[in-house]
Amino acid sequence: MFRIELAETGYGDRLLLATTVGLVLFGSLMVYSASAVMAQQEYNNQFYFFTKQIFAAMIGFLGMIALTKFDYKHLKNPMVVYGLIFLSVFFLALVLVLPAVKGTHRFIRILGFSFQPSELAKIALVIFLGYFLEKRAGETRDLKRTFIPAVIISGFLMGMVLLGKDLGTTLIMALVTGVMLIVAGVPVRYMGVCVLPVLPLLYWQLFHVAYRFERLKAFLDPWQYARDEGFQVVQSLIAVGSGGVKGLGLSQGKQKLFYLPEAHTDFIYAVISEELGLIGAGIVVLLFLLFLWRGIKSAQHAPDMFGCMLALGFSVMIVSQAFFNISVVLSLVPAKGIPLPFISYGGTSLMFSLIAVGIILNISNYINVEKS
Repeated sequence: MFRIELAETGYGDRLLLATTVGLVLFGSLMVYSASAVMAQQEYNNQFYFFTKQIFAAMIGFLGMIALTKFDYKHLKNPMVVYGLIFLSVFFLALVLVLPAVKGTHRFIRILGFSFQPSELAKIALVIFLGYFLEKRAGETRDLKRTFIPAVIISGFLMGMVLLGKDLGTTLIMALVTGVMLIVAGVPVRYMGVCVLPVLPLLYWQLFHVAYRFERLKAFLDPWQYARDEGFQVVQSLIAVGSGGVKGLGLSQGKQKLFYLPEAHTDFIYAVISEELGLIGAGIVVLLFLLFLWRGIKSAQHAPDMFGCMLALGFSVMIVSQAFFNISVVLSLVPAKGIPLPFISYGGTSLMFSLIAVGIILNISNYINVEKS
């Protein structure tokens, strides 16, 4: 006989916690390194982006700590699950009627602050799938009762994100959905049937949306388009190559000095590679792999299917986004606006990532204790 007790381990998995804190602190340092010169020129304050990142980190850490003490099982409440879905859809619809920012509808800006609804949508998606798949435990092979309802609601959320011209986040959400469904026991062949009707939509998004098609051509031969669509990727590759094994030294990078666009956001990994070299960039990869390992451990030892699905979904969400971002920087996939979790500048991404970690840490607090 076994019973479930709350482990006396404070804030959950200590290694996962330490990894997260380390990535956030390192990310804040790199945001300063990547943005100081630009911030001084544009805002007359070299700490402009750094202080905003620290502020977001503090709020995120407070949320994370609160969630380590909040029993994750309360998230099973249908009011919470569908309330998050409703809020996500509301904000995703609202952002579509607001003025576009850099040609996309991704941010809601209020009183100097910005909010990215797709980050909330990712959290809502994982919680919904965890709740729904636990309810359908034992029926995961049922096409009508499990697979179709799960795909309809998940697909609707992804469709709303895609309407905001955020294909990268949509693909991350699709990957998380697929992993959670398969691990829950949904037959892989169902996923294949689901992918087929999506392929024409993906084809249209890649080949008939002008700016994406230009990015795709630049990905295939960035040096040929080095003056326009390939400029960012070329500058990123120059930064990575310049770093060598040991790097040029912290704050000594050159490409961030008005050569590499978005150096402190989507392409911060290029700055890491240039300044800290292969060693520093490799350590970042290892830290995300460590994060994934501890997240999966939390899923394996969760006391119920809901906890297992949440820990798995959030871990895959964060790490897949990290490796997608790194792949863009290394020109392994076409350029997309996906931040590097915990490290890239961006308050919404950082805060919601830390909220997800808080839930994983809460789940990791539960251990199986053999009844004597």
